[in-house]
Amino acid sequence: MKKHNFYAGPSILPQYTVNNVAKAVTDFDGTGLSIMEISHRSKEFIAVMDEAQNLFKELLAIPSGYHVVFLGGGASTQFALVPMNLMIKKSAYLDTGSWASKAIKEAGYFGEVVVVASSKDRNYSYIPTGYTIPDDADYFHITTNNTIYGTEIKVDFDVPVPVVADMSSDILSRPVDVSKYAIIYGGAQKNLAPAGLTFVIIKEDILGKVERVLPTMFDYRTHIEKGSMFNTPPCLPVFAALQTLKWVKMQGGVGEMQKINHAKAEILYSEIDRNSLFIPTVTNPEDRSIMNICWVMKEENKDLEQEFLEFATQRGMIGIKGHRSVGGFRASTYNALPKESVESLIDVMQEFESMKSR
Repeated sequence: MKKHNFYAGPSILPQYTVNNVAKAVTDFDGTGLSIMEISHRSKEFIAVMDEAQNLFKELLAIPSGYHVVFLGGGASTQFALVPMNLMIKKSAYLDTGSWASKAIKEAGYFGEVVVVASSKDRNYSYIPTGYTIPDDADYFHITTNNTIYGTEIKVDFDVPVPVVADMSSDILSRPVDVSKYAIIYGGAQKNLAPAGLTFVIIKEDILGKVERVLPTMFDYRTHIEKGSMFNTPPCLPVFAALQTLKWVKMQGGVGEMQKINHAKAEILYSEIDRNSLFIPTVTNPEDRSIMNICWVMKEENKDLEQEFLEFATQRGMIGIKGHRSVGGFRASTYNALPKESVESLIDVMQEFESMKSR
C-alpha cells in the first residue's frame, strides 16, 4: 500500500532529494567518503555550500545587497537573534499563532515589543487586518504561514519599517519580493531539507546599528563574512537542501510550484467545504494556508473523529491528525507532496462520507 506523507514537519521531501542524499551517505561525489564524514573545509563540500547559496538566490530572485546563510539552531533560535541584531529600542509584531507568540516572548528580552494585532481571540483562525505599525519601530515581524492553525499571509507587505518574516513552512512555495524584507528566516524541515538546518536571508545594510555587544556566534555579520562556515555547518542537511533547490528548478521554479500548490489546495478545500461530515477551521478563503490545510468534524459528527483518523491511516494517509491546539485533521501539502496524494485523501474522505450516510 502506498503511503501518503502529510506530516507537518519534518515532512515529505522530493524523491530526487532522498535518492541523492542516500547515495551521498555512502559515497559523496566519488570521494569514497560519506557526506556525514567529509570535512566541511574540503573543496567538495565548499562547492556544495556555494551552489546552495547561489541557487537559493536564483530561485527567489534575491537582489544584490542580500546574503543567504545556513545555520543551526532552528527558527526558534532566530526568535532571539533577530531582536538581538536589529532592535535598538522598539519592535512591532503581528501575533498569528504559537510560533509568532514565541517570537514575541523572545523579543521582549531586548526591548519594547508592540503587538499590533492578534488573532488569538478566535484561536488564530484568521489573519488580522486594519492595524497600525509604529513608525518608530526598528522592524515589523510576521509569521507568514501558521502550520498549527492553517492560516497564511500570501502577500508581501509595503510598510514604513523593515519587515522580518518567519517563512519556515512556505519558503519556495510562492514567489516573494525579497526586496520588501530586511530578513527572511526559517527552519528547513518543511519545504527544504531534513531538520537541523536554518536558512536566513539578510539585507546587509540592516546590520551593525545596535549598540549592545553581540556574542560572535550570534552576530549575523560573522556568518556572512565566513560564508556560513564560521563553525561546522550541518553538512548533510545543506547537501539535502541543494538537492531540493535543484529539484524546484527542475519543476520550473518557484512560480510553477505556486501553481501546483494552489491546484492541490483548491481541490482539498473544495472537498472539505462540500463534504457533509467536515468543516474547515479557517472560514475566510483569503486567509487559508496553501501549505497546511486544517479541518474538523462538524459538531454533530464529533464522535466520528477518531474513527475517521483510523480509517484514513489504514488507507495510507499518514500524519493527518490535527495539532492538539486545534484538533481534527491537518494535511500538509508542501512542495514535494504530489497531487496524487491529495486526490487519494479526497477519495478516502468521500468513501468515509458514503459509508456513514448509508
